[in-house]
Amino acid sequence: MENAKERLAQAVKETEEIVYSYLPAEEGHQKTIFEAMNYSVKAGGKRLRPILMREVYRLFGGQGKEIEPLMAAIEMIHTSSLIHDDLPCMDNDEYRRGKKTTWVAYGYDMAVLAGDALLIYAIETAAKAFAMTPDAAKVGRCIQILSEKTGIYGMIGGQTVDVELTNQPIPKDKLDFIYRLKTGALLEASMVIGAVMAGASEAECGTVERMAAAIGLAFQIQDDILDVTSTAEELGKPVHSDEKNNKVTYVTLFGTEKAAEQVEELSEKAIDLLKSLNKNNEFLYLLIEKLINRRK
Repeated sequence: MENAKERLAQAVKETEEIVYSYLPAEEGHQKTIFEAMNYSVKAGGKRLRPILMREVYRLFGGQGKEIEPLMAAIEMIHTSSLIHDDLPCMDNDEYRRGKKTTWVAYGYDMAVLAGDALLIYAIETAAKAFAMTPDAAKVGRCIQILSEKTGIYGMIGGQTVDVELTNQPIPKDKLDFIYRLKTGALLEASMVIGAVMAGASEAECGTVERMAAAIGLAFQIQDDILDVTSTAEELGKPVHSDEKNNKVTYVTLFGTEKAAEQVEELSEKAIDLLKSLNKNNEFLYLLIEKLINRRK
């Protein structure tokens, strides 16, 4: 397992180098926005989405650098959502991963702008892949996936329902919808983009999407469990924040034990789907396992 830890640390390091290489230079009259964007992206994190994207790309035999702008783009989109999530009008969080959140560090106004900036800069960055591959249609398809899974039919759509239903009872089907979109959509985008860029077939992309959906849901339920069972030190963010914000979660609906069973079931489903592709990427198996059974 030590080897696994090292491999993950190495993957994070490589991924951060790629993502950082696409960040804007901190100069010019609008320097503050560049600083706020870069502060937010560099605030740490698991870098799961770009790592998963590259591993799926490799799973289907992808080897080029064409995947790199898309890896940077997905991390920018993820970061933009965290900046907006932490705002006083949303979750009102002052710390994330042990650091001051962007709105605390740069002000409410700059945090809104930095979130917007990263969102559109992600598309600008993704478009750099056009010059890196002879197959432009592939990149176009990926930018479509990226936009769709980020927008009203993806992450932002999920966030909308989530915000509307704060302080209200939520039935399981609506909670699943929120989780599928809010967390699942970007994981689906990451993994499907990896498959598309490596030239996977339509059917294979469908399998990857279903696998990512199962991982996303398991990941979010595990998050609910950790919010109740972990400590702030271990988690790197405030615990019991769901309770504080009167959020309905899998734990409030089913209890910790039942929620843990759902995580188990979903991870098995994800692994079965991965096996059904009949391709070998041992690190991907490891990643999925680590992701779902994480402690933070």
